[in-house]
Amino acid sequence: MSIKKHTKWGLALGALLLANPLLAAEADLERGQAAAVTCLACHGPEGAGNDAAGYPRLDILTAKYIEKQITDIKGGKHDSAIMKPLVAIIQDEDLPHIAAYYANKTAEVKADAADEELMQRGEQLALRGDWDNYIPACKSCHGPDNQGVGDVFPALAGQHANYIQAQIKAWQNGTRRNDPQNLMLAIAERLSDDDVKAVAAYLAAQDAR
Repeated sequence: MSIKKHTKWGLALGALLLANPLLAAEADLERGQAAAVTCLACHGPEGAGNDAAGYPRLDILTAKYIEKQITDIKGGKHDSAIMKPLVAIIQDEDLPHIAAYYANKTAEVKADAADEELMQRGEQLALRGDWDNYIPACKSCHGPDNQGVGDVFPALAGQHANYIQAQIKAWQNGTRRNDPQNLMLAIAERLSDDDVKAVAAYLAAQDAR
């Protein structure tokens, strides 16, 4: 990749890090718990999610990120057949409180073991990237150890593998369109099916915050 392209990528990331995503309000965790009744069946009371079903962990995400995803599903920027009817019944004024409730949780989650070759490829993609194929490392955006950066780039370490795979596939097939500056879209289209499986397995096995 040329210096010019590296510079353009860096400037785009810098602008995003300085961005001020929506959401400002004092959160009421008790109100959030009460309003999260529609979320419990899939995400659980501690935000642990469910790997086999593809339901993400919420406890490792920031409140602003959670709220944005719900808002984007409501607004059609992220198509989810499962989530769409559920978020439709959530009142907008309850969103900050639900998001804060889950962001303040800490769930106990353990990833399934994956074979060594798969994990090695996943580690390469997550920590070093594959510049022969113009694939930057996940940590370039998601921060050291992929623990997330602010409210724009979510934590990936400890997230369920099936959910990570599903989201990358969603960017590949166009059902998810809410990534800033189309960064994930550009990366996802360069990942093979084996790459997706590998990086998801590696990230799921890492310690969450």
